[in-house]
Amino acid sequence: MIPKRKINSTSKPELKKLDYTSTHREIVEECKCGNRQAQFELYRLYAKGMYNICLRMVGRENDAEDLLQNSFIDVFSKLHTFRYQSSIGAWIKRIVVNNCINFLKRKRIFFEDLASAYDYDVAHQEEDTGGTVNIDAIKRALFKLPDGYRVVFSLYSLEGYDHKEIAQILNVTEATSKSQYSRAKKKLKELLKNKSSMSNF
Repeated sequence: MIPKRKINSTSKPELKKLDYTSTHREIVEECKCGNRQAQFELYRLYAKGMYNICLRMVGRENDAEDLLQNSFIDVFSKLHTFRYQSSIGAWIKRIVVNNCINFLKRKRIFFEDLASAYDYDVAHQEEDTGGTVNIDAIKRALFKLPDGYRVVFSLYSLEGYDHKEIAQILNVTEATSKSQYSRAKKKLKELLKNKSSMSNF
């Protein structure tokens, strides 16, 4: 008979800490040295995700493709400044988002300041869309939103920025960011419930 192992109830298993700041560190260091293969690998790892961000932000495929390429040019030219204070993915995303915002600002996108007419209660932000909705339908509906609504909704719901960060990025008030987000959700709900709109997707 095999004797049972005594388990020390006071001891806890050691959990390996994930260090996201060191993700792809070797590739990043090779990129800093000008290794073209490493640069291609870094691009391959993040291009698809960053393209999706560009597309959600600007709403047009050609513009998204141009922004992706320009953003990676910036990534490789500025990579020597990356100090692993965040993950490389988060650092690249910040460059991509900033480029998208600058592109929209050049097009004179107007982020309406609704702070003085904040008539849509923020408490309604988490209201559902009346049932299970296909993710693809939400993505398609997203492109029917006005640019300002779409940008704030994308930054908050899809990219994980809070309203304080969005306010700083867009140079608006936090109240404006919250208001735009609330109205974006309200508009999305209307689009998803409207069968005639859905038939046009």
